Amino acid sequence: MIVFIKKTHIDFMAKRFIFFAVSGIMIAAGAVSMTVKGANLGLDFTGGTLLQLCFEKPVSTGEVRAAMTKAGLETAIQSFTDRNTYQIKVKGRQEKVNEISDKIMAALSANLPGNAFTEEKRDYVGPVVGRDLAKKALFALILSMFGIIVYVAFRFSNPVWGAAGVLALMHDVFITVGALSITNREIDLVIVAALLTIAGYSINDTIVIFDRMRENMRIFPKMPLGELANLSVNETLSRTLITNCTVLTVVAILFIFGGDVINNFAFAMLVGSICGTYSTIAIATPLVYQWEHRAK
Repeated sequence: MIVFIKKTHIDFMAKRFIFFAVSGIMIAAGAVSMTVKGANLGLDFTGGTLLQLCFEKPVSTGEVRAAMTKAGLETAIQSFTDRNTYQIKVKGRQEKVNEISDKIMAALSANLPGNAFTEEKRDYVGPVVGRDLAKKALFALILSMFGIIVYVAFRFSNPVWGAAGVLALMHDVFITVGALSITNREIDLVIVAALLTIAGYSINDTIVIFDRMRENMRIFPKMPLGELANLSVNETLSRTLITNCTVLTVVAILFIFGGDVINNFAFAMLVGSICGTYSTIAIATPLVYQWEHRAK
């Protein structure tokens, strides 16, 4: 394997309370934002107005989106290029369908002069994610967390390790959601996919360090847990940085150059990737050490 950095001897366990405090501050900031501002739920969760328009001349999705942005409308746009038709969705209550539709058409007329359009469809669409589906998704998430704890507990013969891995995973997801709330970014099904990706990415990285700890326990059976945990984190640090820097580079490029359509997704992945790297080193392993240290 390529060695990104030389062998280190950083005492991560001695700094565990600093790590816990930093995480506590980030989680508290997200919780305050969620309490005060709430989450900016997208059309998939709230429902809204659907307006389908057919243009006489070709028009790009970027031009339609720019017109909506100038009008101050957050939209989901779907194109039918073979018919030069666009479906524009804006979240809002059912009684505001006509008001929002008129605002959309006024914005297009003002920003796309000389390109007439006809209205093909005006309707209210309900949320894709209803209450029943949200409950089922939450139930599935809880079951998956439980499954991770059982798997890690079985693999490493200690349920504490599984609980620490899940806590680190939840730490990453919650901080990402808090960052979305603080920046007032819209949460839709694409963001849900990003959160699930972050969760899988986080637990995978954590298990790599746990696996090295298990190997070192066999090699150095009399080594104190604190030294063994530090040794394991330092031995895998180069691998962790190589993997995570690769992911961060790709996500950063998407965030900067990917455009408005995937900007929220890229932002969530960027925050989640950074948190995943941090929690693997500074949360999961120190939690195991702290628990075992107190138990002794």
